[in-house]
Amino acid sequence: MRAQSSSALASSVWLVCKKRPAAARPGWDNNVLEEMRANIAVKLRDFWDSGIRGPDFVWAATGPAMEAYSKHPVVRKANEANATMGVGEFLNHVRRMVVDYVVGQVLTGEQGSDLAAADRLDEVTAYYLLHRHDFGMDEAPVGACILYATACGLSDSELDRTWDILGRTATENTEEEDDSDSENSESSVSSVADDSGGGSKVKLKAWNQRRGKNMGHEAPEGKAVPLIDRIHRVMHLWKEGDLHKVDEYLDEHALRRNELFKRVVQSLIELSTGSERSLLESISNHIGAKGARPTDPQLEFAYRSDK
Repeated sequence: MRAQSSSALASSVWLVCKKRPAAARPGWDNNVLEEMRANIAVKLRDFWDSGIRGPDFVWAATGPAMEAYSKHPVVRKANEANATMGVGEFLNHVRRMVVDYVVGQVLTGEQGSDLAAADRLDEVTAYYLLHRHDFGMDEAPVGACILYATACGLSDSELDRTWDILGRTATENTEEEDDSDSENSESSVSSVADDSGGGSKVKLKAWNQRRGKNMGHEAPEGKAVPLIDRIHRVMHLWKEGDLHKVDEYLDEHALRRNELFKRVVQSLIELSTGSERSLLESISNHIGAKGARPTDPQLEFAYRSDK
């Protein structure tokens, strides 16, 4: 009866620990990681089919994965003399595999996970898709976002300061903003790192809030430009009605032939609504038409004028 009016559980089991045999021998990192992947591959499918999502999905894989690691008193690195793989490093491998599984589900529309495609995806775009899939553009608990960021090899401060895709909510208003107000949309989120208010909610920055002049052209510290930055750059160019610059950008970075780029665009279409979805669909159709001019008279006029 108590459970009907509260979130109480009769019981909850997270990890079951058993004493390691005294005769257990040291393991090697390559063998342990291979066994870990085999152990949780089937489990991930079972967890997903059971409806487990969000941070619970990441944590659910911890137990099955730890079986491969904890059976050894120490795990040594095969390619580094006298080096060992600690628990933290091992769990990073586990979390990344789980993230790749979820991202693979997003890229394939939850009809089957494509781990190969997810593995080729850069960390920033992987985080963006993971966050967007679970929380959309609404407020999200910072703890879950830190877990996701760590799983992608990032931190929440990097996502804010370096990549400019995450911010702490500054207002109670979480309604989707109209594009006409995009110039003032920066007020809806503030810096994660600079907010001293100790808030526990963060949210993704909308594409029209990301206005860095180098976005989609260069990445900090000479890193590879994330696909999400390239997509948002194309969205800005398309919104400006400059098809010549859109085609120039697509061709310069060989994005028409980049299947992963097109799959991420399609995934964003499925995850978005309203004007953002219409914009992405227009871009996707344009890419599919190999640069053919759209029939919209205003865009056609803009294209001729730019020529």
